[in-house]
Amino acid sequence: MRWIFWVMKFLLPHPLAFDNQTLLTHQGFYYAVFPSVGGRQFEADNLDQMEWVGRYLGRLHQTGRKALFVHRPDMRVKEYLLEPRQVFEDSALIPASLKDSFLRAADQLIEAVMAHWHNRFTNLRLHGDCHAGNILWRDGPLFVDLDDARNGPAIQDLWMLLHGDKAEQRMQLEMIIEAYEEFCEFDTAELSLIEPLRAMRLVYYLAWIIRRWDDPAFPKNFPWFNWGRLLARSDGDFSWAGKGVARTASTINADY
Repeated sequence: MRWIFWVMKFLLPHPLAFDNQTLLTHQGFYYAVFPSVGGRQFEADNLDQMEWVGRYLGRLHQTGRKALFVHRPDMRVKEYLLEPRQVFEDSALIPASLKDSFLRAADQLIEAVMAHWHNRFTNLRLHGDCHAGNILWRDGPLFVDLDDARNGPAIQDLWMLLHGDKAEQRMQLEMIIEAYEEFCEFDTAELSLIEPLRAMRLVYYLAWIIRRWDDPAFPKNFPWFNWGRLLARSDGDFSWAGKGVARTASTINADY
């Protein structure tokens, strides 16, 4: 909890206190009230901003490694792969004509990730979903959306910032790590987790959609959503991600 308040104080707007309480309840629901703070979209192709974000993440992780979350989960293959796989198998949303091939593709991806996943990293408190869409720019970066904050490897908060071709991503990664290490040491052994983490995010995100589909607000706000088209695309994405894990996990350290 202290970590969350430190992040809120320095890196994003912090909640307002009422009678010295920031976590409030109404009819059994917890909520907090935040001030309205403006900001521009983070420019992912702006290297100066990218460098600044790297320094802020170094500050975030330097504090985040001092203690772990107690009431938030660790980033593990069970939550990101095995439990979602069971969601796929049990879901009636996946058409019977697609389910067998879809599950085979998911199993192949899970097998590839399991072969390259390792726990040789320092577990620390993370933002957890640190991509360009969750960063506002207001005289520096403001990190928003801490729903996925959890314990895990530092690289989880870095890899989603990368974009473009391989050469561009390598340049961005070098810049981020150099800025990051002004405040916090980075273990380059974690670079081999980038492709496994990318694959885990694909699987977890699809299961996240399935779990929430029964919420009446979900289909109402996503009327364009087409399960057949998504699953056909996901099947190909799983195959592509599995090849990426096998090809890249063993070479990215050497490339860097």
